This record gives sequence, C-alpha cells and structure tokens, in this order.
Amino acid sequence: MNSFFERRYVIAGIFITIIFILLARLFYIQIIDNKYAIYASKNVLRQVIKYPARGPILDRNGKVLVQNEPFYDIMVTPRQVKPFDTVEFCRILGIDRDEFNKRWIKAWKYSPNLASVFEKQLTATKYASVSERLSEFFGFYSTPRYLRIYPDSAAAQFLGYIGEVQDNDIKRSNGYYHPGDFIGITGVEKSYESVLRGQRGVENQMVDSRGRPKGRYANGMFDTAAVAGQRLTSSLDITIQKLGERLMQDKVGSIVAIEPSTGEILAYVSSPTYDPNLMVGRERGNNAAKMYADVYNPFFIRPVQAKYPPGSSFKPLSALIALEEGIITPQTTYYCPGYYQAGNRRIKCNNGEAHGLVNMTSAVAESCNGYFSMVFQKIIDHNGIKQTEASYADWRNNVKKFGLGSRLDLDVPGESRGNVPTPLYYDNTYRKGGWRASTIISLAIGQGELLATPLQMANLECTIANHGYYYKPHLVKAIGAQNVIKKEYTVRNYVGIDSGYFEPVINGMQAVVERGTGIRSKIPGIIMCGKTGTAQNPGGEAHSVFVAFAPRENPKIAIAVVVENSGEGAHWAAPIASFIVEKYLKGSISARESGITVEYYANANRLPDSALYFSRFRKKVSPADLLKKQKQDSLKKQDSLNRKMKGLKGASRQNKKDSSTRFLAIQPAKKDDK
Repeated sequence: MNSFFERRYVIAGIFITIIFILLARLFYIQIIDNKYAIYASKNVLRQVIKYPARGPILDRNGKVLVQNEPFYDIMVTPRQVKPFDTVEFCRILGIDRDEFNKRWIKAWKYSPNLASVFEKQLTATKYASVSERLSEFFGFYSTPRYLRIYPDSAAAQFLGYIGEVQDNDIKRSNGYYHPGDFIGITGVEKSYESVLRGQRGVENQMVDSRGRPKGRYANGMFDTAAVAGQRLTSSLDITIQKLGERLMQDKVGSIVAIEPSTGEILAYVSSPTYDPNLMVGRERGNNAAKMYADVYNPFFIRPVQAKYPPGSSFKPLSALIALEEGIITPQTTYYCPGYYQAGNRRIKCNNGEAHGLVNMTSAVAESCNGYFSMVFQKIIDHNGIKQTEASYADWRNNVKKFGLGSRLDLDVPGESRGNVPTPLYYDNTYRKGGWRASTIISLAIGQGELLATPLQMANLECTIANHGYYYKPHLVKAIGAQNVIKKEYTVRNYVGIDSGYFEPVINGMQAVVERGTGIRSKIPGIIMCGKTGTAQNPGGEAHSVFVAFAPRENPKIAIAVVVENSGEGAHWAAPIASFIVEKYLKGSISARESGITVEYYANANRLPDSALYFSRFRKKVSPADLLKKQKQDSLKKQDSLNRKMKGLKGASRQNKKDSSTRFLAIQPAKKDDK
C-alpha cells in the first residue's frame, strides 16, 4: 500500500515537471524568442526596401548638373518561388532560358531567403507591360529605383558616375549595401557618397498565398520612409565649363580655373571627355568598354592625374625664393647672349633668341631661360659647391610650400602629387656628391624631372595673384542649405615670400600679354597677367602651356591650360585661356585685334599620334621616365656601334640594337589645324 502511494507521487511529480517544462517553453517561444513569430509573419508579410533618390548636384549659380530618373528592378526571393511557366516569364522580360538559369543560380547563391535583383533598370514604359503579369509569378516583385541623368552632358570627370556595388563595397559597408545597390565610383559621386545616397526606407506589405499585395501592414505603423540624398552645390560655373570642353574638342589636355580669393574651382576640364549619360542604363557596360579601349583614355582625370613639366610657368618661383633669401634683388641683371653656360651644358633661350640685358621683370616678359638659370645656380651655389645637396634640399622645401610635389587635398579622389625630385633621387642617379647645380639646371626652367598637375599650376597662379598665399582648391560649396566649407579650405596657406617681391613678377606677367609672347590673347578692357610655356616633351612635340590670372587688381580668376603635343603656349593654350577668362568676367567674348576666334580653336584637331600616345600613357610611362629611356636607348645604341667597330657582330646583337632604337623612331603624325 505504501509502495502504491509512493509511486503515485513520483508519477504526479513527473507529469507536473513535464507540464512546467512545456509552459516554460511556450513562454519562451511566445514572449522571449521572436524567431517563430518572424517565421509566421513571413508567410503574410513582405518587407519592401524603398530606395531614396540621390541628391542632385548643382553648379555655383543653381543650374542642375545631375538629377534623377525613376526605373524599376524585378526582385526575386528564391525560397518563395513556386513552379511557373519559365518560357512565358522569359518572354515577358525579353531574355532566353540560359540567361534565366544564370540569374537564378546567382540569386540562389546569394541567399535563398533574401531578395536580390533578377532583372534591372526597366524603363517606365517597359515596366508597364511587365507589371500586368508579374503577380502570376510567386516570389517575384518589383521595386522602384533611380538612375542619374545629366541635362548638360558636361563635367563628366568632375561629377563621376555611379555603379553597382562590388563584394568589397558590401563588406566595407558593414551590411549597409546589398547586391544591386548603387554607389559612387568616381568623382564627386564617390567622395560625397554618404551625403548623396540618402537613407533607405522599409514598407511592410501584407500578401496573400500567391504573393499578391493586400495592403500595408498595420496601416504603415511599422514602415520607415526613405530620405532623399542631400543637394550638393558645386563651385563649377557650367557656362565656362561647357565652353572649355568645346574649346578642347579633338585635343588632349586640361583646363583648371580657380577663384583666388576662395580656392573654389570654376572650371575642371579634362579632354578628351565623354557624355556622362553613357555611364547610365543597360548599355553602360558596352559604353564603358569602348571608352576603356580608347587610346586617349577619357576616364583619365587630367586636371589632377596628368603630370607635366610646368615649363616657363615655373620660372618665377626660383626668383621669388632668391629674393626672399637676399641672393638677388629685383634690379639684378643678366646679359643674355641667347644661352646660359652651366658647366659644360649650354641652356639655350627659345629659338636661340638673345635678349641682351634683362632684369627680373623683363626676364619674365621675354621668358629668358638664361636669367632664371643664373638665379637657380646662385641659389644652389650660394653656400659653396660642397653644400650643393643641402642648398638644393632648402630650395626644394621652399618650392613645396607653393603646393608642388604634394597633394592639395582636393575633395575628389585620385589626385597626384606631381614630382619635385629629392636629393636622394639625384644621389642614386649620379652618385652622392656627383652632381652640382649645372647637373640639374633644367629645373630652373620647369623641365627635367619636375612635374606638376594642371591643378597645381592653376594654384600657383592663385598664389601669385594673392601676393604670397593660397586657399586649398575645392569643388563643393554647400550641402543642402548649409555652407560646408571645411576649416582647411578657409585657411590662408602662406608660401613664405614677402608680398612686396611679387610686384616685379606680376609686372612681367602683365607685359607677357600686353606686348610679349601672349599678345594675341590680349582681352579688350581686361588686364590679364600670364605666362606662356613650352613644356618639352621627349615623346613628341612640346606641350602648349599657359597660366594666368585676371584682372590684375582684385583677381577673380586664375587659370592653367595644357594642350598636349601642340608646341608653344602662345599658339594654343593662351588663346583658349583668354576666351575662358573673358567669358567668366564679362559674360561674352568680344572680337580680338589679333583676329582669333572661338570657332577656330574649337574646330581645330590637335590629337597626337595614337601610337605615340599609347606608348606613353597606356603603358604608364611618365615624361621623366620617357626621357630616361631615351638616354638609355642612346647609350645602348652607341655601345652597339662601338661593339660593331670592334668586330663584335651577330644577329642577336643586331636585334638588340634594333629594339633599342625603335622607340626613338616614333614620330607624331601631322595635325590638321583647320
């Protein structure tokens, strides 16, 4: 009997324990763990991502440069798909069965339970016909998106373009981006991505067993609205931007114009350019492939990535440094016989022209190589030839204060440093202690290993216009209604030169345009101070360079123009710059005494020989490397000839000789200056 009662209590205890466990489990499932609630809700709820419109981009005067156009993506959640007529589905979308299978496999690999893009970028017209039948295919649905459109088809390298995110973008975003999302790839679209993209929203829809929408869940109580990206106001003036692109048609080069008083970039022309609308839509990949195959590489952002010898535009720098250090005065003269003798090297003036007795102002006006070579040698030899390396290091540091040889921190990606060679470079080239001022004398006239971007050249003119300081250049003025000038863009960057020393240089620059090499570009009613340049180019005809600012008093614009393989700066770069300056300051372009016209320069073809250009840029050979290669080839050729004289003959040596000299045989094709 007692045994019976004991077993009854044990059995009752077991049942009570089981009931308690079940109740605890139910409590956990229903109250604490929401996993099963989520599973249940997925049967009746669909979360639809609401994509925001990217922020528009405006020019400095409020003209729209970039806006949005709606399109539609067809999404798929593989786990929700039920058997359907794939032939009919493919017919509706206009794809074949192989393409369907490829996309299906890709969607399943991404996630069976998460939506991904199956068909993208349907226009409103195409979507209208698809949407009527879409509900017949369970697991497929549409979502609206936005693409960029460019009303003026201009400023492509400045604006950049957007594209679908890659795996690395998704990883770096910590889950923000998903396959099929868009992200800024280049230009302002990339550097201001977090501002332009906006914030995605979510709409919770109720669906029936066939996946057809049946209204918003809880009247939208749990939805979140998409927030459009913020508006960007750029510093560009689209009027002179479009004029610059027109003038640079069928040419390779760049135009950069800056407002000296703020550092705001007014024009940012890279040529050849492309219509940014080509990088939008379903043909984007094909269009991009064609441009990547273009020898002249329109994706290359020349204002900040191309590096050129600055040529004569650099000449005043050493003179200003020498003035500050007390090595010369504005009255220091030099008698120019048409050349400067530096050791065993003879530096000729342009075309061997003898300038006679010149001072700083007249040397700038007449672009006397001899004067500035003399000044450079005085700087380097000032403390004796045994201190050449230290003196050069001081000179280099002073040059870098002008923004050369380092990035100016422009607010778009891809900026190059240019090059101001280090003492170590020359130690490695000539051995330590084996070089003197005469060895590197070409630096005095902006040649040799010295390289600058067009942005740096324009910034140098801002420094001269401001008598000794510059503001860091930038391309965006405001985000939304807020002025977003970063603190570093409001700081004056002084170059360490007394403001009084700039007047003799500016006098010479005014004379360049008034009566010197740039006289054909003189603007009626405007005093423009400029400097023509003929930047030697070992790979072909010299680059045409012109830098300037205007007006002389209270300058409003500083500009640098480079037209590759086009000879003297006075012939091509200077007239193009003068049209841009006049258009910006006066709003129109007047007839010139010299007879030059916009039409002539816009229609002229100055494209360099494509084979030559391929060898230099598509193979990533810089002008300095090209010069070094030519020297090496010349030595190889001479060595080969010496061997031949000694009787060392053979087919292998002959082939080597042919290979070493073939590069020198490339000549640019003649140009049509119509």
